Amino acid sequence: MSASPAEVIAIHLTQAIGANAFPAERYWGHAVPIRFCHDWQGKNRDPQRQTEVRLLWTNAKLYVRFRCRYRTIHIFPDAGINGRRNQLWERDVAEIFLQPDRFGEKYYKEFEVSPHGQWLDLDISPRGLAHLASGMQSRVELNRSRRVWTADLGIPMPALTARFLPARSWRVNFFRCEGTGRLRFYSAWQPTGTAEPNFHVPEEFGRLRFEP
Repeated sequence: MSASPAEVIAIHLTQAIGANAFPAERYWGHAVPIRFCHDWQGKNRDPQRQTEVRLLWTNAKLYVRFRCRYRTIHIFPDAGINGRRNQLWERDVAEIFLQPDRFGEKYYKEFEVSPHGQWLDLDISPRGLAHLASGMQSRVELNRSRRVWTADLGIPMPALTARFLPARSWRVNFFRCEGTGRLRFYSAWQPTGTAEPNFHVPEEFGRLRFEP
């Protein structure tokens, strides 16, 4: 099984989900990883900030795993009672933008998670940003000795599309933000081509294919 440089494959998870609401660890090894460490323009590679992404799916949920190498950790000290935090993109985050349809238009869903476990889900449209209330579940593990943090997301399919059809590909992109000031690093799986950091360029999204 292989993917093009602009494609990521989500693997169908047929086994039961564990008691913690996430796939068992061994199933993540079945997923085909994509990796990136360049900035949002596709330049300035930094392997110490590499991001790896794996995807699994069921009819009920899309599961996303980020494995993020890091140089520094820059997070908000506070969080809401449920971990949701507005403006989370102003600190270190990993992000996925998902577009099931209306390709090329500014209609898509945005999900963010921080090394501290804070998260944000947004509905993006020409009107701006709106709270999605997706019901997403998340968990995060920070390994300071290896300088890696790992985040798993479980996103309910009904929050993404009214009718999930695995035979249809979606558009998708993945992003990271890390650091502060002039050392802040903005990275993108599919470069957005903008002069200044800007992830909201749906015409540059890659392809998400659902493997049966």
